[in-house]
Formats: sequence, C-alpha cells, structure tokens
Amino acid sequence: MLHPLPTLRRTAFLCLALLPFDTAVADDLFYAPPPASQDSEPFSGQAELGFTKLSGNSNSETLLGKTSLSWHLKPWTHTFRVEAKHVSSSGETTTDKYLVGQRERYDLSDDHYAFGLLRWEKERFSGYNHQVTSIVGEGITILDGPEHNLSLEAGPGYRFDDITAGDHENYLLGYGAMDYRWQLSDTSKFEQQFSAEATRENVISRSYTALTVAINASLALKLSHEIENNTNPPDESDAKTDTTTAASILYSF
Repeated sequence: MLHPLPTLRRTAFLCLALLPFDTAVADDLFYAPPPASQDSEPFSGQAELGFTKLSGNSNSETLLGKTSLSWHLKPWTHTFRVEAKHVSSSGETTTDKYLVGQRERYDLSDDHYAFGLLRWEKERFSGYNHQVTSIVGEGITILDGPEHNLSLEAGPGYRFDDITAGDHENYLLGYGAMDYRWQLSDTSKFEQQFSAEATRENVISRSYTALTVAINASLALKLSHEIENNTNPPDESDAKTDTTTAASILYSF
C-alpha cells in the first residue's frame, strides 16, 4: 500500500513556486479531460493563483494555488497536477489542503479513450490524515463541436483511507464523471464538471463550475465555484460539504 512521504507537502509548494503564480489549471484529475488538439504542443502547462485578504471587522486570508503539466505524445496524454489551498480566519487556520496526482489518457479512437489516475490528498479537519485513490476506466466524447463539448467517463477504482482516529480502511469504488464546455465567444468559456466516487461506506462527489475570460493569448480571468461532498465522513470531520469560490488570474504556457 502506498504511504506518501511528508515531503509531498513541501513538493506541492515548490512546484507552485517554480511556475508563474498568475496562472490556470486543467481540473482533469477529477473530471473527464478533453483530448489534445491536432496543433497541441508536445509539452504544455497551466497554473492558477487566487488570493483574498479581509481586514477590519473581519480578518481572513485565502490562498488557492494549482499547477498542471501535460505531455502530449499521441495517442498518450500524461498529466501531473499539484494543488494547495489554505484559509485562515482571525489568525486561526480553518482549511489546509494539499493534492498531488498523475493521470494517463490513451486515445482508442476519435471519440473513445482509456484512462488511469493515481491521486494523493491531505486535508486538515476532514477526518483523514490522507487518502490515496487509484482509478482506471473508459471515456467517450458525446459532443465535439466548435461551441459545445461533452465527455463522459466511468470505471472501477480503489481507495486507501488513513483516518485521523488511527484506523485504516480499504475500499473498492465505482467512478463516473462528466465534463461540459461551452465556448461562449472567442474570448470566453463556460465549464460545468461533475464526478462521483462511490464505495460501500460513502459517496464523494465534486462539482466544478467556471467562467473564463481571456485577456490575451496567455492570460485570463477566471471565476469558479467548487463543491465537494462526502456523504459519510469520519466522526472527526468538521463538515460533510466544502465549497470554494475563487476569482483567479490565469496563465497558460
């Protein structure tokens, strides 16, 4: 069984620091990813940074950083992702989350692909010391037009939970996801994505909604809202549902 090293936490910040902070990320470790286009570069990267600070009657800080690197070697697409989120209120930490993941995509035809992913995540106050998830499956592209794109995917998986109370649990899971993208104009795009991972004990679902407006070929502004729900978290968890609303500066290279 995988037991990620504590250095993954430092690696997350290091990877974020090595790339421009005013940037965007492909959220395709949870959702059905789009295929590489015919003119895609062999190597590409995206990153995202969002930061808010309130002072006065309310004192709080929120930092959200994501980075992804992709290698397009048709029919393969390899994607590595790092994410960090930190929220504090009146000097006390209320959210502290880190994620490291790898995803593989293999195109079977123009509209079918196989995929596999491995993900490690650690979230303070979630009731877990960390979780390791591995999923394989097949996806299909339903819509592939200049304005509307829709992909669906599903498959079996396995999850290891290291629970804060000291227990360890192993689960088989069923996974399903959808990814809808609407090109509103030459400079704006809407995204709606959803995924669910079901075990005998709980269902973890994630919804991601975003509106991106391009500033130029590399920079963009992004508004996003993400919801994560665990139907049966450990007793040590603070809540079943986490939400993140962010305004970010994006950069693609």
